[in-house]
Amino acid sequence: MSKTRLEAFSDGVIAILITIMVLEFKVPHETDWSGLIPLIPTAISYTLSFVMLGIYWNNHHHMIHSATSVNGRVLWANLHLLFWLSLVPFVTAWVGEHEFAQIPVIVQGAVMEMAGIAYYLLTRVLVAHQGQDSEFARALGGDFKGVLSVILYPAGIALTFLHPWLGFATYVVVAAIWFVPDRRFERTTADAGIPTE
Repeated sequence: MSKTRLEAFSDGVIAILITIMVLEFKVPHETDWSGLIPLIPTAISYTLSFVMLGIYWNNHHHMIHSATSVNGRVLWANLHLLFWLSLVPFVTAWVGEHEFAQIPVIVQGAVMEMAGIAYYLLTRVLVAHQGQDSEFARALGGDFKGVLSVILYPAGIALTFLHPWLGFATYVVVAAIWFVPDRRFERTTADAGIPTE
C-alpha cells in the first residue's frame, strides 16, 4: 500500500507535539530579564526535546521516503513509535517544572528509551516488508546509531541515580550522536533514482 498517508500523519503528529511543548512556557509577570530566570530549566528541557523530535522527524522522513511501500505491520509499528513520542511533551514539562528532579529525569529517559526501541522495531518491520536483500535493508545496514541509542538511555537512567544532571547529559550525548544527519537513506534513494522531496 502507499506510504503517503503514513508520512503525512506522522508529520502532522510530530508538528503538533512540538507545538504543544512550547505552550509550557508561562509568560513572566516581570518585564525585565529576571522574569526569564525561572524559565531556564523548562527552556533546557524543551531544547533537548525539540532537538530529539526534530531528529526523529528528519530520520523518519528519509527512512519512509526510501521505502517502496508499507503494510499493516508497518502502520502499527509507526503508531507504536508515535505513541512514545506523544509522551515527550509531558516529560519535558515535568522535568522543567521540577528543575531536573531525579524521578522526572528517569521517566524522561524511559520515554526516550521506549521511543528508541520503537524506532528500531519500525526499521526491522520495514526491512521484513521490503526484503532482506532490498536497497532499504542495505541502506539501514547494522543501524549502529539505533543500537547505541537503546544502550545509552538505560546508562543515562542509571547515572540519574547518582545525579540527575549526569543522566540528562547522557540524553544530550544521544541527541548529539544523531544530530549529524544520517545520509544512509539519502544515498540509497539517490542511487536508485528516487526523487527527493
